[in-house]
Amino acid sequence: MAKNSSSAARGPKLRQLRMGELIRHTLSDLLLRGDVHDPDLNRISVTVGEVRCSPDLKVATAYVTPLGGQGGSDLIAALARNKGELRHLLGKEMTAKYVPDLRFRLDETYDQMDETRRLFSDETVQRDIAARDEGDDDDARD
Repeated sequence: MAKNSSSAARGPKLRQLRMGELIRHTLSDLLLRGDVHDPDLNRISVTVGEVRCSPDLKVATAYVTPLGGQGGSDLIAALARNKGELRHLLGKEMTAKYVPDLRFRLDETYDQMDETRRLFSDETVQRDIAARDEGDDDDARD
């Protein structure tokens, strides 16, 4: 029997979300404490914004950003170099049966938020929003 192809469109399952949050929390603690034996990585303050797990929980992608936003490529390289040690430390800290393979990506959420704020502060957009709000008030009176 074939799997329903529309299940991927429904979003992550609760197991994926729980595992991702457990990994995010544990990974943040490990990096904060400086448990990794890499001086380059221990010099960087890291924010782990989100961890997404694959449906089979075999791969976890951690979205990270360095504090201050500078040196993102150096951070990704340092994390990739130490992913074996990080996975080992995660296995010791977590109560999970299996620790997924780790992948690291730069978290661009903050950049997207800045761009969205910039767009909303544009006077043309502000004018359009004000015109739309005035139109809503006229509809409410009818």
